[in-house]
Amino acid sequence: MTTRRLPERYLTPVDLADLFGVPLETVYAWRRKRIGPRGFRVGRHVRYDPEDVRRWVVTQLMEAA
Repeated sequence: MTTRRLPERYLTPVDLADLFGVPLETVYAWRRKRIGPRGFRVGRHVRYDPEDVRRWVVTQLMEAA
């Protein structure tokens, strides 16, 4: 199994949608409902720290087990 590495740069909502194979609106819904990875604003743009995304994924895997 190949492990896909996250980029070293901050991620955009489009990056997250591509990474998880979900519609962009799903990423925005996660943010509205506060159930997705923690994001932050840079002006009017939302960005995600790859480390926060990684931690969120680990949490999701632990909850599913």
